Amino acid sequence: MSQFVSDAPAAAPEPRSRFPLHYQILAAMVVGAAVGLWVNAGERALPDATVRFEPLPEGGIAVTEIGRGGRTVFRQTFPSVAAFEQRFREADDLYPEARRGGPHELPVTERRLHFSEVREEISLRYTRQYGELPMVNSPDVASRAELAQRHPWFLDEYDRYAGTASRSLTIAAKTVGDLFLRLLRMITVPLIVTSLVTGVAGLGSSERVGAMFGKTLLYYLATSFLAITTGLAMVNLIRPGVGANLPGGGEGAVAGEGRSLSGIFVGLVEEMIPPNPVAALAEGDFLAIIVFSILLGLFMIFVGGKSGETLRELFAAGFEVMMAMTVFIIRLAPIGVFAFMLYATASQGLGVFATFGWYLLTVFLALVVHSCFVLPLMLWLVARRSPWQYAKALSPALLTAFSTASSNGTLPLTLTSVERRAGVSNRVSSFVLPLGATINMDGTALYEAVAVLFIAQAYTGGAMSLEQQIIVAVTALLASVGAAGIPSAGLVMMAIVLQAVDLPLDAQGLIIAVDRVLDMCRTAVNVWSDACGCAVIERFEPKPAAVAGVAA
Repeated sequence: MSQFVSDAPAAAPEPRSRFPLHYQILAAMVVGAAVGLWVNAGERALPDATVRFEPLPEGGIAVTEIGRGGRTVFRQTFPSVAAFEQRFREADDLYPEARRGGPHELPVTERRLHFSEVREEISLRYTRQYGELPMVNSPDVASRAELAQRHPWFLDEYDRYAGTASRSLTIAAKTVGDLFLRLLRMITVPLIVTSLVTGVAGLGSSERVGAMFGKTLLYYLATSFLAITTGLAMVNLIRPGVGANLPGGGEGAVAGEGRSLSGIFVGLVEEMIPPNPVAALAEGDFLAIIVFSILLGLFMIFVGGKSGETLRELFAAGFEVMMAMTVFIIRLAPIGVFAFMLYATASQGLGVFATFGWYLLTVFLALVVHSCFVLPLMLWLVARRSPWQYAKALSPALLTAFSTASSNGTLPLTLTSVERRAGVSNRVSSFVLPLGATINMDGTALYEAVAVLFIAQAYTGGAMSLEQQIIVAVTALLASVGAAGIPSAGLVMMAIVLQAVDLPLDAQGLIIAVDRVLDMCRTAVNVWSDACGCAVIERFEPKPAAVAGVAA
């Protein structure tokens, strides 16, 4: 049994089971995904129709899909020819008579409608082919009444879906999963504060805090740069966007529109200094909490004496209690993961994957290369750790991160796995992991670079210039620092990268359909990078008096 040096305060041991936790979580993921696919009543195949393009008296264009018996099955209007051409880059293929004002018709095939619902909010995704060109609309509505007002042609299909037991099961699974995530988030802030203050105070000097911060920041920048380089290499090798017809007619707000890198970083600097630390704790403002906790630990070192020691013991005791609570909540992880996977697979549907198959493959392969080759090499060569044993120790956190798509929500489980299962010192993990969950986003940076180049290839028909790719790399690196550790935060940052290379922001809305799956993958990579950082940083930290640790 391997022994690791650990100076973490003692806490309740991880519960033992004949069936280890990481196997329980893996089994929950597989079963949840299988059940989700089985109950996926939201995916509905529709009969073929005809789409008619015709001019409007006021100068706009109406796009009307007509089904059996002349019944309208979908309708969109555009105020002008320019607005129509902006939405559909294949406008000449779709509607060659647009500028002459004549009507035009095309067959509509492979029509599929997919519903998903969380409480009262209804999401629908309508995919079909206009001739040979794929189309997708993904509107969200707040209620059945709004659906009846905005998209009455889908009301009958929704009522059929609403009457199924599968819908009730999917909503129940999302509710259970959200409750588990709320439990994790409940302990995240007190765990970060007690752990970080204890860890910083235990370093003994401000010089050691500064040295650890410098090493951590260097590691974050290096791995993020390697992740982006991997993504750019993969997208240039596979070239998923060349020859691709991006679906037209996408709907949905463009996240992050109008934001700039300078604005994000001014906001980050402002968020670092909380005008009210209590409010920052209440609102879960991670960056402010981290800065305040580091400062509190530093001044406990400066004050020293009885006062500093009393506070250190108080926070150490609080950390011990919070770890015990975390271990208890972790026992529920298989239930939460099962629920999340059931909802994720049931709410996605399968039809959308065919449209974005090469794009999905490119992102997935790039994430695999970074997480299975680049980061393990750093563990092996720099940290002198076995990548397989370390991954096994972190597997509960990685599987939970994948299913929840939230690195912040997974943080308590990551801390527990790194300290209890991998034997990393609390002085390192308490500093590296909260900071990493806030600013280190390898998977997100990689995803943004691949997505932007995919969109560029699809719109231009070829690769971007080296200069533009460098701009994408730098912008993706900086934007990933400002991405929150919550589901789909990368979409908000993507708008900044698109603006940097003058690509249309509407294109962002077209890949939202597959974002949930990619979000799960890149979140697991984010958490894995943070955890590897703990091992790398600890390798270069001075070792205190050795005490018995815990085997991985």
